[in-house]
Amino acid sequence: MSITLSMNNVSVIRNGVSILKGIDWQVSDSERWAILGPNGAGKTTLLRVAAAQIQPSSGSASILGEVLGKTNVFDLRTRVGFASSALASRIPNSETVLNAVMTASYAITGRWNETYEDIDERRARRVLAEWNLGDLGDRAFGTLSDGEQKRVQLARAVMTDPELLLLDEPVASLDLGAREETVSLLGEYASSSSAPSMIMVTHHLEEIPAGFSHALLLNDGSVVAQGEIDRVVNSDLLSETFGFALEVTKSGNRFSVRAK
Repeated sequence: MSITLSMNNVSVIRNGVSILKGIDWQVSDSERWAILGPNGAGKTTLLRVAAAQIQPSSGSASILGEVLGKTNVFDLRTRVGFASSALASRIPNSETVLNAVMTASYAITGRWNETYEDIDERRARRVLAEWNLGDLGDRAFGTLSDGEQKRVQLARAVMTDPELLLLDEPVASLDLGAREETVSLLGEYASSSSAPSMIMVTHHLEEIPAGFSHALLLNDGSVVAQGEIDRVVNSDLLSETFGFALEVTKSGNRFSVRAK
């Protein structure tokens, strides 16, 4: 087991506002983490630190053995897969699905003058097939459904065989069928021994796929609890995190919640 992400007393301050406050957290290469918390808790900011997109205002963060502030983040980011709605908005609507996935190799979102080899296209088509997109390679990205676009984001994120995979609300806004299809695919991927470390931000317990092993609960920029998922995702800690009486249940490998 090796440590892929380590944060020591990490704080992030923007415009005089403390967004993250003294975060201590470690993620190993065999762990899949879900981050939960109310709006404004700092979840996406925490993920952006993990993605080497921003640096802590204080404290230290190490990603894949590289310390932020002491490494070339552009090289580091090529080793990290990242899927978010913000990234999807930068993919041209006219771009083919195949190119939208292949361009991840150059960390760009639109085909330009870069050169790809046959092995790149074969890998992209294999990844598309794994995410139930095998028949859509020649379709324009802008013609896809929301669910299909979310899965293209996931295919892009794993195209480069990342050592750390970060997902920012990967099934947000999807209808029930598209959500369950994507959660099922994510669960299969997360359960594979060959999958990298994974960190997923979500607002909803129902969106946590099977195979996720750990959870971090965040409120007002501070950690409420962290650790193995069955120990952390419970009624008492979720109620404390969200400031509302909640009752958590688990059926098989999936969680659900309702007002107590």
